[in-house]
Amino acid sequence: MLKYILKRLLIMIITLWVIITLTFVLMVNIPGSPFNTDQSSNETVQANLEAHYNLDQPYYIQYLLYMKSIVTFEFGPSIKQPNQTVNDLLSRGFPISFELGIITIALAVVSGVLVGIIAALRHNGFLDYVTMGLAVLGISIPNFILATILIQQLAVNLDIFPTATWRSPAHMVLPVLALATGPMAIIARLTRSTMLEVLTQDYIKMAKAKGLSPWKVVFKHALRNALMPVVTIMGTLFAGILTGTFVIEQIFAIPGMGRYFVESINQRDYPVIMGTTVFYSAFLIIMLFLVDIIYGILDPRIKMQQKGGK
Repeated sequence: MLKYILKRLLIMIITLWVIITLTFVLMVNIPGSPFNTDQSSNETVQANLEAHYNLDQPYYIQYLLYMKSIVTFEFGPSIKQPNQTVNDLLSRGFPISFELGIITIALAVVSGVLVGIIAALRHNGFLDYVTMGLAVLGISIPNFILATILIQQLAVNLDIFPTATWRSPAHMVLPVLALATGPMAIIARLTRSTMLEVLTQDYIKMAKAKGLSPWKVVFKHALRNALMPVVTIMGTLFAGILTGTFVIEQIFAIPGMGRYFVESINQRDYPVIMGTTVFYSAFLIIMLFLVDIIYGILDPRIKMQQKGGK
């Protein structure tokens, strides 16, 4: 297991380096300058600003300075907000985006698994058809379209929930629902299909023959194996939810990282773009790594396969 973890860490470092390099290459090849949009700046002022932010240096010098900022975790000041550093924006915006993502994932996993179990236990019944129909609908509707519908119906027409900022639990309901519906539907369909397969196994039949209640058979014997495919896709779902928060944060005016990231792209704020990209990439890579470790803990066969392959 230790060898597997070290191997995964090496892959993580290489992957992050590739993302860092590609981000830098894309930034330096974008036409124009972050300063030439300011009509009040003449060429001398623009040249001084580019020198201040080292944008007049050769690309390899900029790349080395960029790598140094990443290693020291000091991304420097924002170009468009000189009184704010990228670290300040990350420390202020990321906790809100992370809270939104964690609540969304918790809701998607818990509700998706429960719906999938109910659908499997009522296979080919009314609840099965209804829940799977809703799941297909949830997968089909993009989260930004669903967000618009929720705002129109629950905030504007019925005036049940507020729509802007992130101040109270009531403000969390609509953005969390908009983000969680798609992943919840995916988890529900996957849980249902794997649960149907697990329930046909011999050890489940033996548990039923011993007179155990259906819910005890499900939660004590079948659920662990049925959740393995769900754990497998959790890394991808987690990445999708966190990147999806960018759009949802813009729609609901949530002051998270999505707001700063979108604004930095529109304003060509290179330090914020690169700092945010690297930070999120590192975070998602770590989350994928943790999912792999959890998968190995839940499925001992992975360890046995690794021992056999040595």
